[in-house]
Amino acid sequence: MRYYIIAGEASGDLHGSNLIHALHQQDNHAVIRCWGGDKMEKAGATLVTHYRNLAFMGFAEVIKNLPTILRNLRFCKNDIEAFCPDVLICIDYPGFNLRIAKWAHQKGIRVVYYIAPQVWAWKENRVKGMKKCIDQLLVILPFEKEFFASRWNWPVSYVGHPLVQVVADAKKQPNDRPLADRPIVALLPGSRQQEIAKKLPIMLQVTTYFPDHQFIVAKAPGTPEAFYTNLLAGHPTVQSVSDQTYSLLRQAKAALVTSGTATLETALFGVRQVVCYKGSWLSYQIGKRLVNIKFISLVNLILNKAAIKELIQDDLTLENLKAALQELLFDREKQQQIDTDYAQLHQLLGGSGQASVQAAALIVAGIKK
Repeated sequence: MRYYIIAGEASGDLHGSNLIHALHQQDNHAVIRCWGGDKMEKAGATLVTHYRNLAFMGFAEVIKNLPTILRNLRFCKNDIEAFCPDVLICIDYPGFNLRIAKWAHQKGIRVVYYIAPQVWAWKENRVKGMKKCIDQLLVILPFEKEFFASRWNWPVSYVGHPLVQVVADAKKQPNDRPLADRPIVALLPGSRQQEIAKKLPIMLQVTTYFPDHQFIVAKAPGTPEAFYTNLLAGHPTVQSVSDQTYSLLRQAKAALVTSGTATLETALFGVRQVVCYKGSWLSYQIGKRLVNIKFISLVNLILNKAAIKELIQDDLTLENLKAALQELLFDREKQQQIDTDYAQLHQLLGGSGQASVQAAALIVAGIKK
């Protein structure tokens, strides 16, 4: 069968690659074409467009790049029609994927959405349109199945979170080469250049206050080396690694993490963290009026409490970050509480840790049915 998959960011590339592996296991004759990244291509799909050409963050940035986005939409539709897939699989990335899903449904193409848009946070009215154009919705957060069932009378499939298996596999790997001879604090400033430029400078400022620790930046794949060189200038003691984020998290004692999937990855590795978020002034002002959630990190959302510290926008200052990191590194009571919360988080994510395999099985069965 023929599968067309669209992922628009680094996390989608990771989950898409594992889904592709699972689809090949379920379907020996699978032909897969995708928008995504290096991982999806390596997994056996033909890569059409890399996600680094799609990553526009925030309201202001989307408006600024609207002509490019519209060109991408037109090209994507033409490419799908030429490929004639048995199914279109959308992975997260709702601003783009929901438009493509609506169009594909009108063309009579079966649509599967894997990793649901976070409609429980904002734009809940999008569910009306989603129900009309999505044939199969596969969700990965434990509270989402109940959300769609109780509020929208939509039976969806919960497959578990794909990161559970990803991180479990990473932990089984042989011991890594030590990245430093001192306790490590990982800096995970995000995958988009716009968000890295906002948050990494503040993260770097705090490094001078903890001379007994080695700070290491996890570089985003596909980001030019010169971009980091400019940001790291003036911080000679700070190291950086490329394509070694999991190795870094396996060795880190604490982490400063941009909100998003990385917060959940960090928690599953058992690394205590501070969540950092800072966007453009306009995007933040618009967003805080539209978003209907108590927390911005997946860890806190799933646990439904402030288990880890979140420093958002104006709260992301040097003094606040310094105090929060001090607590993570030296407050034993705080450390024990986070460890307990992480154990509960892992239990809530539950399942066998085979989200990709379960998702692939449901997708193949749906096509055959």
